[in-house]
Amino acid sequence: MIVYIAKRMANYVVMIFVATSIAYFAAVSFMNPQERLLQRTPRPTVEQVDTQLRVIGLDPHMSAVDRYWQWLTGIVLHWDWGYGANGAHVNDEFFARALISARLVLLATLISIVIGVALGVFAAARQYKFSDRVITYGTYFISVIPAPVVYLIVQMSGIKLNEQVNKRLVYVTGMRSPRVPDEAWPRLVDEMQHLILPTIALTVVAYTSYTLLQRSLLLDNVNADYVRTARAKGLTRLEAISRHALRTSFIPVAQSIAFQLPGIFVGTFIIETVFAWQGLGRWTLDAIMVTQSVNVAVAGVAFGGLMFAIGAILADLSVAIVDPRARVS
Repeated sequence: MIVYIAKRMANYVVMIFVATSIAYFAAVSFMNPQERLLQRTPRPTVEQVDTQLRVIGLDPHMSAVDRYWQWLTGIVLHWDWGYGANGAHVNDEFFARALISARLVLLATLISIVIGVALGVFAAARQYKFSDRVITYGTYFISVIPAPVVYLIVQMSGIKLNEQVNKRLVYVTGMRSPRVPDEAWPRLVDEMQHLILPTIALTVVAYTSYTLLQRSLLLDNVNADYVRTARAKGLTRLEAISRHALRTSFIPVAQSIAFQLPGIFVGTFIIETVFAWQGLGRWTLDAIMVTQSVNVAVAGVAFGGLMFAIGAILADLSVAIVDPRARVS
């Protein structure tokens, strides 16, 4: 298993290197931080902007190959991902924003997995009954709604809730209040109030795929021979499903979870914009659309590749944990 994982990791390292290198050349070719800096007020001279960019390793007069080599050397020798167009060190800002996105994504992912799998099992165990139809049709309906629309609906619902109770129970934007007392409990309560709505929004969007997949796979195994044998030995339908059919049907779901987790983590551009969270998604989007920051954009691409590799390895490990046949092979 260790040798297998090591080989897979080596393959993904090469994949991430190639993808990141391509992204760097694309960013150097299409982004122009010099133009954005020249539009500041008061307007600086071209020489001042060129000096500023040269200091932070973004010399616009260097060729793409020379800039790439300088950037790659800094990463390999010092793990230095360079500076953004605003002069901030990418390393420092990246980890700070990664913690913000992790706080938002990991809780919502855990809740969506629990709710999604539980609803899928519940619906499959009551196939064609009223509860099954309500869960299935409701999940299908939610799944076809675009994610930004779901985020806005949740946000508007939070505003309506605050108006109904005439009190601010939840915050619809931001990560924390600027004037909250610098004490542990008030700060925790304030951050939880800001976390509720984005967590609900992400959960609503993410749980649907788990529910539909778990229900479909479980129904494929409910009438299998080994489940019928278990029932012939005296187990009830629910016991046969929970002890036998669920274990088999959960294997593809475990793979799906492993692959979707990095996808959710990377794809936080929209929700962080809607709820004004300054995480990795918003940071990368601003680097591409606003600041034209080459190093930040490339770091975002590299992180996306890393998350995909982690998801693929987790998918393999999850199958090995759930399925004894995979461990033997």
